[in-house]
Amino acid sequence: MGIKNTALNHDVEMFKKYKNLLKELTAKNVKLKYRNSWLGILWSFLQPLLNMIVLSVVFGGIFGKKNDLFICYPVYLFTGRLLFSFFTSSTKQALSSFRRNQAIIKKVYVPKYMYPLSAIFSNFVTFAISLLCLISVWIFFKLTGISGGSKLEINGYALLCWVPMLLLLIFSTGVGLILSVVSVYFRDVEYIWDVMCQLLFYMVPIIYHLKTITTHWIQVVIKINPLYSMIELFRHCVLYGQIMSWKLFVYALVISVATLIIGILFFNWKSDDIIYHL
Repeated sequence: MGIKNTALNHDVEMFKKYKNLLKELTAKNVKLKYRNSWLGILWSFLQPLLNMIVLSVVFGGIFGKKNDLFICYPVYLFTGRLLFSFFTSSTKQALSSFRRNQAIIKKVYVPKYMYPLSAIFSNFVTFAISLLCLISVWIFFKLTGISGGSKLEINGYALLCWVPMLLLLIFSTGVGLILSVVSVYFRDVEYIWDVMCQLLFYMVPIIYHLKTITTHWIQVVIKINPLYSMIELFRHCVLYGQIMSWKLFVYALVISVATLIIGILFFNWKSDDIIYHL
């Protein structure tokens, strides 16, 4: 027990020592993402907006006409797409973080978890900026009443939207830590995970409502997906104006924390060998 406490204290002290570096790496990743772009960080606002418009045009005629299931289909689509995009972009960048920084890793000692963490946190910054776009979209449909936007209501529960956002950040960090290590040993993981993310997009109710799925076992598979619970919790706050489901919250909390713990343990187990495989 004493050895474990000593190791934990050492890790905490190292994190405190390099926390400013984590901030700098995060800021650098945000700047590099939009380097040489005319609109720069404004793309954090425009990209989700354009995605919503395209998906609304493509799938609105199929799913959006079911007004009994959707309050406002474009906003429903936007909320799901926003959270899903953060998960996929953050895990993909965490996955490739060692390969992109291998020259620095081989020359300068820095706690290796700084690289996947900075990749995830920089995407969270972009995600937070994108919330401004969500607010703008919500106001637009509320004022115009287009696609049932007049039914949109806001109340105090919207202030709890940070809870599913935090759970998603924790979950993404755990997954990102695991993928960052695995990708060093198996480079094909990058391509496999890209395909998996495309599959996950259709395994989460983003463009459709869960009630449109009539097969029971498929509904069960969708509900098991942690992303489903986090997206639904977010929608409860900002779309439905309801208190969050405690069942979904407990499930998302357990899965997120468990994934983070597994990610940290796995990362600590293999991190010392990473430099030999870069």
